Order: sequence, then structure tokens, then C-alpha cells
Amino acid sequence: MNGRRTTLRDEFIGLNKSNMTQSELWLAKWQEAIDFLETNHRKPSKFIPEERNMRSWWKHNKKLMNAGELKPERVEMFKQLLELGEKYKHVNQYQ
Repeated sequence: MNGRRTTLRDEFIGLNKSNMTQSELWLAKWQEAIDFLETNHRKPSKFIPEERNMRSWWKHNKKLMNAGELKPERVEMFKQLLELGEKYKHVNQYQ
């Protein structure tokens, strides 16, 4: 690994895209997002560079779903991801 530290971003982007179909790639990213939520108990942050790509993927798919452009087989899976995200939603400690 050339002494280089592997980051979450590297792992998220580092999927072997050449051997995967679009559906397999989407499913792998969905599973990584699920794993991230269950491990960290929060959504990916835009302020942490290693998490930005996952957050961008999340937001892009949410926009597609809201516009009705997300593939039907992915809608239900993405709704599960959103529900899990709501479970770990940030709560303002000062209220």
C-alpha cells in the first residue's frame, strides 16, 4: 500500500468500477452508507473531507428520488437509508 494511509474517501471511491455494473456500484455505495451510519451513528459530514463523496452521493440520490428519477428498484432501498439517517439525526443540545 506504499505506506499510504487508506481513508474512508479512498475506500468509497476505490471500488473496482471496471468490473462492476452501474447497479452493482450503486448497491456497493448504498451498503457503505448503511455501514457508515451504523458505525458512526450520524450522517456523512460535508466538513470532513473523507466523507464528502459519500455525502454527495447521498444528496444526489435524494434529489433524484424527489424528482421521481431514481430507478424504482432503488427507491425502496434508498428510503431505508433515509429512515436510518433520521434515526441518527443531529439533535440540538441547547433546546
